[in-house]
Amino acid sequence: MNFDLTPEQDQLRDAVRALGRRYGHSYFVEKAKSGGHTTELWEEAGRLGYLGVNVPTEYGGGGGGLTELAIVGEELAAAGCPLLLLVVSPAIAATVIHRHGTEEQRKRFLPGFADGSLKVVFAITEPDAGSNFHRLGTVARRDGDDWLLSGRKCYISGVDEAQYVLVVARTEDAATGKLKPALFVVPTDAAGLTRSALDMEIVSPENQFLLYLDDVRLPADALVGESLDAGLPALFSGLNPERITVAAMGVGTGRYAIERASEYTATRKVWGGRSIGAHQGVAHPLAHAAVQVELARLMIHKAATLYDAGRDLEAGVAGNMAKYTAGEAAALAVDTAVQALGGAGMTTEYGVATLLGAVRAGRIAPVSREMILNFVAQHVLGQEKSY
Repeated sequence: MNFDLTPEQDQLRDAVRALGRRYGHSYFVEKAKSGGHTTELWEEAGRLGYLGVNVPTEYGGGGGGLTELAIVGEELAAAGCPLLLLVVSPAIAATVIHRHGTEEQRKRFLPGFADGSLKVVFAITEPDAGSNFHRLGTVARRDGDDWLLSGRKCYISGVDEAQYVLVVARTEDAATGKLKPALFVVPTDAAGLTRSALDMEIVSPENQFLLYLDDVRLPADALVGESLDAGLPALFSGLNPERITVAAMGVGTGRYAIERASEYTATRKVWGGRSIGAHQGVAHPLAHAAVQVELARLMIHKAATLYDAGRDLEAGVAGNMAKYTAGEAAALAVDTAVQALGGAGMTTEYGVATLLGAVRAGRIAPVSREMILNFVAQHVLGQEKSY
């Protein structure tokens, strides 16, 4: 059992850390509050190859795996720049197309993922179904050689920045008459596709949207894969990368918050000549949060290693556990940092309260902590399904 990164992974971590710190949290917050996007950071990360580390070399990528992409997500977040689009585009969409797309789709899309010039967001969640694909109301039906998509999606991240959205719909199986999931690559400027922004209490340059699909006409090759049989495995292939990279982003955010608080408490002096960090009432909560963040990092490393080894079932369990532990650890770390800084912790200047909304959301999305506990109870502990 080896917990050390390879020399190449160490170099990647150092390089991404340096890039993230050149931009920093103040850049991230300024973009969020002005209604802008982290375009400059994204484009530079793409040019340097960091966004395509998990794309095969034959399509212009780095030839690495989810371990490398998790490193990128964690280090950018640890610099105060947690990029949600890194989860939905390189982690989910690129993985789905790489593993289940046609060769024509791979050649068309993967080079853009590799250099960051292409952003593809992901649309599964619906107002009445959440993420339960068994109840999805978005339906795809044949019209000659074309497809027509109709339905609604909600909490779809970054549509205003993306060229395409990967839509999960249901379509009728001609053999059985049953509805089955299918994935479609939909241009964000397609006729019949409209959106409206959701007002969120989260400081983020990446916006959330409602999507409306009103008989959006798509060519046959918009369907991911050679046939409808690719739909279900394609859908599930994106879930482990999603959970693991969200967890990595949460851990990076927790590291950032603890670092900010530790710097402050080590130098802040109020009572006599000792720093406030010398008091156990301040130091112990920060130390506890640091322990929880490190435990989550270990779980992420295990999950990514299993995924990269092709052990998908085991990676599913580990990925869910990583998502749970990272969500809890990040929320604890940011809340503890705010408390340690006192009033300063609630200011924009000190850069920790700006993360409260995001880490709280990390306990809900992309899968809630309660659904992860249901999963663990059923698949690890052998309990009867409770929902």
